[in-house]
Amino acid sequence: MTSIKRIGVLTSGGDAPGMNAAIRAAVRAGLAKDWEVFAIEGGFHGCINDRIRPMTARDVGGIIQHGGTILGSARCPEFKTEEGRIKAVRNFNKHGLDALVVIGGNGSQTGSNALREMGFKVVGVASTIDNDLYGSDITIGVDTALNVALNCIDMLKVTASSHERAFLVEVMGRDYGYLALMTAIAGGAEAVCIPEVDFTPEQLAEQISAAYKRGKNHALVVVAEGAKFNAMQLVNYFKEHEKRLGFELRATILGHLQRGGTPGAFDRTLATRLAAAAVEGLAKGEHGVLVGQIKSEIVKTPLEEVVSKKKELDLSLFELANIMAQ
Repeated sequence: MTSIKRIGVLTSGGDAPGMNAAIRAAVRAGLAKDWEVFAIEGGFHGCINDRIRPMTARDVGGIIQHGGTILGSARCPEFKTEEGRIKAVRNFNKHGLDALVVIGGNGSQTGSNALREMGFKVVGVASTIDNDLYGSDITIGVDTALNVALNCIDMLKVTASSHERAFLVEVMGRDYGYLALMTAIAGGAEAVCIPEVDFTPEQLAEQISAAYKRGKNHALVVVAEGAKFNAMQLVNYFKEHEKRLGFELRATILGHLQRGGTPGAFDRTLATRLAAAAVEGLAKGEHGVLVGQIKSEIVKTPLEEVVSKKKELDLSLFELANIMAQ
């Protein structure tokens, strides 16, 4: 068991639908153990600038259904320095914090691991729409981001069919193709471009024109933002040679629309389970870990392993996407 009495909670990195559900769960799970729970506003920036305040159960009432994060998030280059982290720990000590719950993705958990190396107790909660974080099959925000993308694609298909057009739809995901790949499969795309699979614009042209020759009255291509060529680069490439595709070509970049969705049931439930498990882990003396979900089970992975290993994409899904596109 542990002697923890006060914990801090922060969200860091890009916001993800379900972060508020995780904040709510961490606060209420901590209060249920008669701990004091403190909010840290603005991510690691708030740690350095002492934006730390107590939270009550009522402070997190009515937030589970909202996207974004009530605590805010910000990039903090200063936290990457030893001096910045020392400032943060001094502020933790000033408020009597015994441990920290960090809700976020790769960059956030790199920060968590840096605190662990300094001897401060910290537990990470896996949250990023990119789903590129080692230690969790799926992370908070992914399911909602996928559904936002699918909703947009379903609407684009209507106008694409009406005008016999091809749409290149660019989705987020940084350098990891999961979001694009799953969007392509669920959205019935004719092609998908991801960072993990090399391709040329000419190869993509063949896929689009093949869809036209099969009698399709529209074509949809999902492009990951980290792919070798992004959507606008591909549109510019084909600008002078559009006729050979069989379709007029348009690009739609979904961008931050995917971050702003209302969290669905899956993300609310996942966030609640992971954040509550993080608090329970701290109560048992488990820290320096990331709480995630693997094979439907809540698991804890050492932070040093999380930040040193790369999550691999299941490329059999890429083959499935190509089969379904025929």
